[in-house]
Amino acid sequence: MTAVPVPAHPAALARLLGPGRDTGSLDLVLNLTAIILLLRPFDVWWVSPFVLLGAGLCLLFPAVRGHAVTWWVLAALIALRIVAVWPLSDNHIYLLAYWCLAVGLALHAVDADALLAGASRWLLGAAFAFAVLWKAFLSPDYLDGRFFRVTLLTDPRFGDAVQVVGGMPKDTLDHNREALVALPGGASLLTPTPIVEPPRFRAFALALTWGGVLLEGLLALLHLGPWSRRLDLLRHLALLLFCVTTYAFAPVAGFGWLLATMGLAQCARDQHVLRGSYVAVFFLVLLYSEIPWAGVIASWMSTT
Repeated sequence: MTAVPVPAHPAALARLLGPGRDTGSLDLVLNLTAIILLLRPFDVWWVSPFVLLGAGLCLLFPAVRGHAVTWWVLAALIALRIVAVWPLSDNHIYLLAYWCLAVGLALHAVDADALLAGASRWLLGAAFAFAVLWKAFLSPDYLDGRFFRVTLLTDPRFGDAVQVVGGMPKDTLDHNREALVALPGGASLLTPTPIVEPPRFRAFALALTWGGVLLEGLLALLHLGPWSRRLDLLRHLALLLFCVTTYAFAPVAGFGWLLATMGLAQCARDQHVLRGSYVAVFFLVLLYSEIPWAGVIASWMSTT
């Protein structure tokens, strides 16, 4: 009996499914997407190993990352993760699932570059439009600044930024956090402890509130509006500005990486400066997540 040969490595398995296409200028986009999947592994034990394996194989074997089936499987795995932890997934996990599906559909088409660029524009436009809809029209506690005034005080991840940018001393921050601790059983104090908010802190919260919603609104218009070469550069600059400023404070690096990668997918092959800018921003967001720049400054300020 003749033995059936077993594929020696994953590239052989990809060939069994059909030849992976030459991804050309999309290769960098696919690699960065795979890096996102590796840097932020999923916290569902029966999904995470397969996502990590698929992302690793994408980085190692061009035939794997150039195959549409690879990205369809990854999109399905991300969807399974969303279902498994419903409804607690971060917003960008949904966008990541749509993005992997879009990559698979693009690789299955003739003009993959144009299709993925269009998918990126529509996905980003929809994401920013829904963000503005939620913040500006469906959340009455957002535009008046209450959301950030409370979040900056109660979320420990913003503590260093509150001290450095908001000008709030650590003892005042600790006092405010104690005052905002909820009492058991929904009880309330007869004389509530006053919250101390320096003018600089309130200005910081207001800047985050209105700066964010206005920039997101502009990005929604630039992505969903009629395409024009005159607006092409403005759209890229606005997205780069959003990533550079937002993720210096927001502790969701995965969202920043995804936005930079999707922006890169909209760049033409000859837009070398823009392509390089998106790669630089991708790694800048990585540095934001790994280097506590605000904590270093806050520590330095406390010793001077």
